[in-house]
Amino acid sequence: MSKKIHMLGLLAGAVFVGGLAQQAQAQTVKMTAVAGHPVTLPWVKLADEFFIPELDKRLAAANSKAKFEWNRAWGGTVAKLGTESGAVKDGLAELAFVSTIFEAPKFPLHNVSYVAPFMTDDVRMMSKVIKSVQAKIPAMTEAWTKNNMIFLGGTGLDTYHLFTKNPIGKLEDLQGKKINAPGPSANWVKGTGAVAVAGSLQTYYNDIQTGVTEGALTFVTGAFPIKLIEVAPHITKVNYGAQFAGALVMSKRVFDKLPKDAQKIVMEVGGEYDARFNELLATTSGNLLKQMEANGAKPRDLSAEERKQWAAVLPNVALPWAKDLDSKGMPGSKVLETFIGEFKTAGVSFPRDWSKE
Repeated sequence: MSKKIHMLGLLAGAVFVGGLAQQAQAQTVKMTAVAGHPVTLPWVKLADEFFIPELDKRLAAANSKAKFEWNRAWGGTVAKLGTESGAVKDGLAELAFVSTIFEAPKFPLHNVSYVAPFMTDDVRMMSKVIKSVQAKIPAMTEAWTKNNMIFLGGTGLDTYHLFTKNPIGKLEDLQGKKINAPGPSANWVKGTGAVAVAGSLQTYYNDIQTGVTEGALTFVTGAFPIKLIEVAPHITKVNYGAQFAGALVMSKRVFDKLPKDAQKIVMEVGGEYDARFNELLATTSGNLLKQMEANGAKPRDLSAEERKQWAAVLPNVALPWAKDLDSKGMPGSKVLETFIGEFKTAGVSFPRDWSKE
C-alpha cells in the first residue's frame, strides 16, 4: 500500500510539475516590435537597446511568469511609417513606436504642439506638458485604448529648424521655396511664401538632392543621422519649438493578459524609456549641432524680434483646429487652452499666444 501511495505521489508530483511547465509556457508571449523608422533614429534605437532588454531582465529578476519572445521588425519591415497603430490594432504587432504626427487622424489631440509652435525649445518640458494635458483630458488616453494600445512612454523631439540648400537671410527669402514639412508642420510654412511638400526623414535627403524640394523643416537629432547637411548645409535656427511626436505602446490585448507583476514592470520600464529619451535629446542635440558645424554646416540664429516676426506671419491654425475638433465631439478647445496654460503656469515666454485671435 505504501508503495502504491508513493507511486501515486510521484505521479501527482509529475502532473503538478508538468502543469507548472505548461503554465509557464502559456505565459511566453511572442512579440513583434515595429516602427516605420529605422533603428538608427533615437526613439527606435532606445526601444531596441534599452526597453526590450531591460524589460526582459527585470521580468527574469522578479521571477515573473511572463516572458517575451521578440521579433524586432524595425524600419518598416512589417509596418510602414504611419501604419504602426493599425498593425497593433489588427494584431500584426504587439509593441510599436507610433508617430502621432504621421497618424494625425487617429490622434488629433496629441498634435496640439504642431498647431501651436514656438512654445519652448526644452524637449523635457514639452514632454512633461503633453503628459500633464493627457492626464487631465481623458479623450487623449482613450485615443490609445480604443486603438488597442497601452501608452508606455511618450517622446518629444528637439526644437525644429529650417535646413536648406541655400542660405535664408530673411523671411522674404522663403518666397517660392519648396520645403519638406510633414503633416501638421506644414502649417509652419503658411504665410511665409514657401510651399510645403510632404515627406519624412527617409525622403528629405533625396528630395533635396534631386530638386523636389529646397529644404526641410526638421530637428537636429533627426537631421544628423541622415546626413542632411550634405545636401542642405544652411541651418536657419528658427526654433519652432520642441514637439510631441509619438509614443512607445504595447498591445492592450497582450497587456491585459499579463500577470499584475509583469504589468507593473512594463509600465515602470516604459516610464524610464520616456525619461531617458527626453534626457538624451536634451543633452545631445547641442553636441550634434556642433558636429554638424565642424562638418560644414552654416547655422544662423534668429533674433528674438525675427522669431516674433516669423511667428506673426503664420495664420492662427490652432483656433480653427480646436473648433473643428469641438464640432466633432472632441475637446479641441480644452486641449489647446490647457496646453497654453501649462506653459504660462511654468513661466515660459513665447512670441505668440495661439489661444487668442
